[in-house]
Amino acid sequence: MTLIKSISGIRGTIGGKVGDNLTPVDAVKFASAYGTFLKNNSSKEKLTVVIGRDARISGSMIHNLVQNTLIGLGINVIDLGLSTTPTVEVAVPLEKADGGIILTASHNPKQWNALKLLNEKGEFLNGADGAKILEIAEAEAFDFVDVDSLGEITTNDSYMDIHIDEVLDLPLVDADLVKTKKYKVVVDAVNSTGGIVIPNLLEQMGVEVVKLYCEPNGHFPHNPEPLKEHLGDICKLVVEEKADFGIVVDPDVDRLAFISNDGEMFGEEYTLVAIADYVLSKTPGNTVSNMSSSRALRDITNKHNGSYQASAVGEVNVVELMKATNAIIGGEGNGGIIHPELHYGRDSLVGVALFLTYLANQEKTVAELRASYPQYYMSKNKIELTPQIDVDAILVAMTEKYKSEDITTIDGVKIDFATEWVHLRKSNTEPIIRIYTEAPTQAEADTLAFRIIDEIKAVAGI
Repeated sequence: MTLIKSISGIRGTIGGKVGDNLTPVDAVKFASAYGTFLKNNSSKEKLTVVIGRDARISGSMIHNLVQNTLIGLGINVIDLGLSTTPTVEVAVPLEKADGGIILTASHNPKQWNALKLLNEKGEFLNGADGAKILEIAEAEAFDFVDVDSLGEITTNDSYMDIHIDEVLDLPLVDADLVKTKKYKVVVDAVNSTGGIVIPNLLEQMGVEVVKLYCEPNGHFPHNPEPLKEHLGDICKLVVEEKADFGIVVDPDVDRLAFISNDGEMFGEEYTLVAIADYVLSKTPGNTVSNMSSSRALRDITNKHNGSYQASAVGEVNVVELMKATNAIIGGEGNGGIIHPELHYGRDSLVGVALFLTYLANQEKTVAELRASYPQYYMSKNKIELTPQIDVDAILVAMTEKYKSEDITTIDGVKIDFATEWVHLRKSNTEPIIRIYTEAPTQAEADTLAFRIIDEIKAVAGI
């Protein structure tokens, strides 16, 4: 069963039985629930929703289903076509729309797709609103309009260009300085929409682009999650091309990873660390990341006399805490950069532009920049779930086992040891338990992870 219904939307594999997978019926049902939710919470006569999608093979099918469902509810649609998650987030307030839907399963493989749901600010819905949509879907409480009241579709394919313009206008982005450096950068966009927008942004900043997997055809050439084990091709090409660095984005362009000039991973966790270092050096303030993110951000924030706080995992949780603490930069350790100066959403375009500007201000290679940061190493593992596994019982057992340590339970279980930590949580987007660890060396991080995995399997009897 691969249909995952959560407060952040609906996600599943294409095909199969209704209610078990993301079938056309399920896509219509949840688009209906979202549209009904918007109508229930508005006094406006006509609502507008912005829709964009990544380049997945199933994208056109799901796009047509969702778009025409909203039309049937009497809602107007602004269709961005091929787009990115942050581009849709930028478009919603600029269009004064009432919400937005991004059709993407983010870093999941090609058989997956999803409906990511936004509010009128272009931000992900909070838990209460997400729960209401699930209730509406469960009750099938939909009321479609008559033929004279159908919504209309307006096509606007200019928003990736508008998004780039908005990024280049940011006070901390200096394209003119970057142009003087004549950088050469390799881009791996896993054959999705990042292959359009990232090279375009780079070229406008005077960067020579070497494209790798930048054809937006939805045929992912490797697992689209930007982890080291999936990125051998770009690591090799950066060295062969004598490039200054490499850029990797996931299919919907909200996660950003760099490859150093020596072909080594800069580290997804350190995307946010480096960009925060730059932003804080120019505009001191507070930072936020989630509980599964590196301690390095805390260290960098302290260096700049700011305050760091950790939220539960999930973009909506990070954004909520950023607003509460007036954080000027934040995000998630998976390479998600949130720069409120533009919008409250993970945005690889913002990340690329800020990183390039920072690099242009440094007399260092990317490898030297990475070496200048506190050295932490993470091990990211997961256990596939079956119906027999009781996740809650596992988390309770692990909490009891380590009750003498510093434990946080706002999101799964995080156990902080003196020099290392482990975070255990059930994924919101996949049928898995995630086991993240961090330590001063990779060997220590891996050893801790394997020990915890063995302990979980013992508890679960697997």
